[in-house]
Formats: sequence, structure tokens, C-alpha cells
Amino acid sequence: MPDVTATTHDQPSAEEARAALTALRDEVAKAVVGQDETVTGLVVALLTRGHVLMEGVPGVAKTLLVRALAAALSLDHKRTQFTPDLMPGDITGSLVYDARSAKFEFYEGPVFTNLFLADEINRTPPKTQAALLEAMEERQVSVEGRPTPLADPFVVVATQNPVEYEGTYPLPEAQLDRFLLELVVPLPGRDEEVGMLTRHAEGFDPGDLRAAGVRPVAGAAELRAAREAVATTRIAPEVLEYVVDICRATRQSPSLQLGASPRGATALLRTSRAWAWLAGREYVTPDDVKALAKPTLRHRVTLRPEAELEGASASGIIDGVLASVPVPQ
Repeated sequence: MPDVTATTHDQPSAEEARAALTALRDEVAKAVVGQDETVTGLVVALLTRGHVLMEGVPGVAKTLLVRALAAALSLDHKRTQFTPDLMPGDITGSLVYDARSAKFEFYEGPVFTNLFLADEINRTPPKTQAALLEAMEERQVSVEGRPTPLADPFVVVATQNPVEYEGTYPLPEAQLDRFLLELVVPLPGRDEEVGMLTRHAEGFDPGDLRAAGVRPVAGAAELRAAREAVATTRIAPEVLEYVVDICRATRQSPSLQLGASPRGATALLRTSRAWAWLAGREYVTPDDVKALAKPTLRHRVTLRPEAELEGASASGIIDGVLASVPVPQ
């Protein structure tokens, strides 16, 4: 297991930590064109000890984005390609009999890292997907009833293709609820796609991020300082009530079978605080809450079948909720 503990006197100031985490976006941009919002969402997850589900069609650089983020962080990272024949022990580790000691020894799986990339998580059956539940919620892995703690920080970034594509399994609700954010990775605009092809024409190799100039600009010490600062970001009672009203409105929506739970409200509070702090403010505004409402809540709600048949989407319904809930002054 990686040792990323920093001594107290090495901890940077809150401003130094914010500058380092802001610089992450510039480093990732050296490898990936035009995904600033997605990168910011990943930084928000790092600040709030949350996990991220990234969804997009094949070929929009989801895996490259996470690899570039890992390269810009001085943290240990591992990647597992999720396939239909992947077993739970391939992720968490397993007991192996050692003939020399005549005992079973536990061999750690790839989840024992700081940044774990679960690539195409919805291409493996739910039984294997569920192997991540304890790791994501409790930050530990239990083998034969004995828990083994994971590294700190520990963040899961899972990528998936839309479920309507062949060979995919929808994630169970319990698994989805473990993800703090769902980030939709869009197809690039024309200018961005031209820029991407220009880089490739000039010799860019996505397998060699060091040659692309991506360098580590932040690590565990910066994350620790940033998290402490985010925890002190103020939120007025009126804005807290606004968060609650948004989540309660999703439960009353006629288009939703299941609205956002109190856990969703807590998640929206956490992400809004991190967003505000990254913007350089010491307090949360209603606009911060609005900005994070869709990525924080859309995977936590369930549409009614008739709403799906009519072409409704979770994002569209949350947009309607945001338009209907009064904004505090």
C-alpha cells in the first residue's frame, strides 16, 4: 500500500493548495483538449473524498483524462479494465496458499492505491461491480472477516459507456449511490476536434504523457490542506435550506419514481463547498449549488417508465426543479 503521509511542517497553505489544484487543469489540458468542466469535477471529488462516474461514448478520451490527472498528481494510481469475466478477487485481492509457510497469505488487489481507475465498469456483471461497494463506502477491504484499510486519499474514478450500447450492464442503485458525481463527457466541438487532430499530426502519443509535458503539480499534502480549507467554507442557513428544497422537490416530481435522498442533499452540500472554494470564495452561493446540482443528483434519481417513454431525462427534470425552486436572495 502506498505511503502518502506528509509531515505537518510540509503542509502547504490553503492558497498554495488552491494554486496547485488549479494548475491540475492546465496539466491535464496538455493531453486532453476541451474538457475543463470534467477536470474541475474530478478535482471537486478529490477535495471531498468522493468517487466519480464518467459517462460518454467510446473515443471521447475518458481513460486518457483520468491517466493525465493521475500523472499530474504525486499519488499512486492503478487501472483495471473491467470485462465480463473479471472476478471480485481481481479487484480487491485474494487469499493465496503459500506452500513454504503452509499458510494462506493475502495478496492485495489493484484497489489498494490512491487513484483507482475502473475502466468501462459497466462491462462487468453486477456481482463484480459490487466488489467495490465496501471499498468505496468504508475505504477498506474485508477478507475472511478481517478489514484491511485502504490508502488515504482513495478515490475511484469509473468510466462507462451508455447502457444502450451493446455488451453493457446497468450499475445497481446501491453502486450508483456510492458515486459523489456523475460527469458526462461530451463529444468535442469542431474547433476542439481540429485541435486534437493537430496534436496527433504533430506526433502526440497518448501512451507517453511525460513526452506531452504533463508533470506532477499536486500531491497528498496539497489535498490535505485543501480539504481542511473546504471544510471551513461558510454556507448560510438560507443556502442550506435551498439545498434541502431542491432535493425535496425531486421527491415530489411526477416524472420521478425515486428522488434524491438525504444522502444526496449532503453530497450537494459537499460539492457546492468545494466548488466555491476552488473559485476563491470563503462562502457558498446559490449559483454554486445550481452548478453542482445535475452532476451530484442526476444519477441518484429514477425516472418513471412513462417519463422515459416520453423522452425525459434526469438532467432535464433537475433543470425543471431548479427553475421551480425559489432562489434565496
